[in-house]
Amino acid sequence: MNFFEIVYEVVGTIPYGHVMSYGQVARLAGNPRMARQVGWALHALKSEKSVPWQRVVRKDGSIADRFALDAGEIQAQLLLDEGIQFDEKGRVLQEFFIS
Repeated sequence: MNFFEIVYEVVGTIPYGHVMSYGQVARLAGNPRMARQVGWALHALKSEKSVPWQRVVRKDGSIADRFALDAGEIQAQLLLDEGIQFDEKGRVLQEFFIS
């Protein structure tokens, strides 16, 4: 399996209503120094893949800038639909992170 496929497997294990950071995913995928590549893997996702990409956020809980103009808004709405809450600065509350 290549790194992207491993990332998709790891992200697929994030339970509904929870998030992980890019760094957490990278660690679980076997290389803690590849958080940026986790982002690349999620950006490269094909629409037919059922990977819950919206559950991956920055370590401070903020939503990363995306290439598509409204992707951040879409991600925030998907997370809200799962019951995930944000602080006043738009960051996911730490209680929703998997430790």
